[in-house]
Amino acid sequence: MKYIIALLVLSITTASFGQRHTNTSKSELGFLVGGTYYLGDLNQFVPFKNTHLAGGLVYRYNVHSRLSLRANIMYGKVSASDAASNSEFQQERNLSFSSEIYEAGIGVEFNYFPFQLGHDRYKGTAYLLAELAVFRMNPKASYNGSEVALRDLGTEGQGTSLNSKSYYNLTQLSIPLGVGAKLSLGDRVGLNVECGIRKTFTDYLDDVGANAYVDPVVLAAENGPLSAELSNLSGNQYGQRGNTLTKDWYVFTGMMITFRLGKPATCFYQDN
Repeated sequence: MKYIIALLVLSITTASFGQRHTNTSKSELGFLVGGTYYLGDLNQFVPFKNTHLAGGLVYRYNVHSRLSLRANIMYGKVSASDAASNSEFQQERNLSFSSEIYEAGIGVEFNYFPFQLGHDRYKGTAYLLAELAVFRMNPKASYNGSEVALRDLGTEGQGTSLNSKSYYNLTQLSIPLGVGAKLSLGDRVGLNVECGIRKTFTDYLDDVGANAYVDPVVLAAENGPLSAELSNLSGNQYGQRGNTLTKDWYVFTGMMITFRLGKPATCFYQDN
């Protein structure tokens, strides 16, 4: 989590230093609220399934009318359950997970039309978002009425003689890519709607990555009986567990309200 905070502080400090040579009217601070959901081995094809409430803070520095620098932090949650799937394969596999997501990202927004808060003519535009983010995950499963963290159990044999791979990291990188629209509500307030998909570089947001199950007897002996039990709930040792060819994704969709930090600009932010 300390890396996430450091990333956000660095981005805001850098932008604030730049303001000494420009005008604070180019800076905005606001909050975002919406929902997050996941795409991966337990939900491959259904957008918005198991959407959870998400929210965060955003800082924007408008370089000119078509380009903005941005930093944001966000909290959300993702989950999926095979039991709720229409697929017979998934119902038999019977895995499930949930994970909180803590994300910090920095990047750029490209406005399709010129835009400036409070400008009578340039008060609305669509935009594209591209960021680099750090996020923290911690996949858990429900067991006997309690939430059990899955990473340290090594459900695919991590940390045992069954698997040469080490335990996966709970802190990961992602690339948020999104589209949105922004509207000026006056000299100081802006309204944004946005949908951004996060490309991750891990297949373990859901704790499911390997194609096959490992030997439950060896797994129980080396990682404990709970690891073996939560590794395979299908009763079929030779069935398919996951898909090593794909990585996991998560998506944020929602809205933002931003507030100008300085006085309204006296001139239009022309493109450089």
